[in-house]
Amino acid sequence: MRILAKRGEAAYTEYMRFDNNKVTIIGCGRVGMTAAFSLLHTGLINELVLFGRSKEKLLGEQLDLEHALSFLPFARILASDTWSDINNSDVIVYTAGAAQKPGQTRLDLVETNAKILTDTLPHILEHAPNAVILMVANPVDILTYKAYQLASWPKGRIFGSGTALDTARFRFYLSEFLHVNPQSIHAYILGEHGDTSFPVLSSATVGGQALANLDHFSEKQVSAAYIKSRDAAYKIINTKGATYYGIGAVIAHIVSKILRDARSIMSLSIPLHQYLGHSGVALSVPCVLGRAGVQETLQAKLDWQEKQQLNQAVVTLKQYL
Repeated sequence: MRILAKRGEAAYTEYMRFDNNKVTIIGCGRVGMTAAFSLLHTGLINELVLFGRSKEKLLGEQLDLEHALSFLPFARILASDTWSDINNSDVIVYTAGAAQKPGQTRLDLVETNAKILTDTLPHILEHAPNAVILMVANPVDILTYKAYQLASWPKGRIFGSGTALDTARFRFYLSEFLHVNPQSIHAYILGEHGDTSFPVLSSATVGGQALANLDHFSEKQVSAAYIKSRDAAYKIINTKGATYYGIGAVIAHIVSKILRDARSIMSLSIPLHQYLGHSGVALSVPCVLGRAGVQETLQAKLDWQEKQQLNQAVVTLKQYL
């Protein structure tokens, strides 16, 4: 730290910002709190703020997490309903809003959750102007683009979890019949985090081999794996009321990549600017993720059918913007 200080105040300030590792979760329902618990296991967080409308209710969550700290890497945990407590956050995880109910699609939540975002975002921008904002609340693609419009921040500082969970689900279902670890499968779900998502099979690989060339490859099983991943949320919501373990793990993974400046590639929702000819919408494409958020988008190599599916996702989402 002394060496950095000799290089000037700017270097010292940057070091302190990099070392802060303060994460705020806005909206502490089941998704937010599962994410909080998952984040504490990473050992990367120095300060965790649980922000919601009622501090009194959140104090119980704070205490419950604090009582686990004897078995976890230490972090300061603060329950708050005061906006100034999010000052100097490195990452804001936005999960505020109504949850999807049985029979609803994510797009059915647009009106309610867009209003909550419009009321909430100005406070985030005022008190955490240097943060990276990870949008998780649904419909995540619509809210990501609305947040981007309202904030007028540089591209990449606000992005959504998008199809990161869809991709994880797809790889899991592929692994069941391929008999390999899901982490060894490089196949993405892109487009909307919703019913117009699509699998990119033309460039999917396993161990460097094209997915379609594997001995265990079956078009029928791959199609079934995609349908299972697309419809997984509906099944979970119908049986237990909400999805939160999977997305909680995804949030912790994304935040860890940001704090480590890992520059990992993930399928994330990002406002598009002439991406394969598309602009004026946010949806998931391969993104390079680091300390500044999404630092680059990679142009996916899509075949003709996949390009049509991307077009359909764009058309669907633009109806709600």
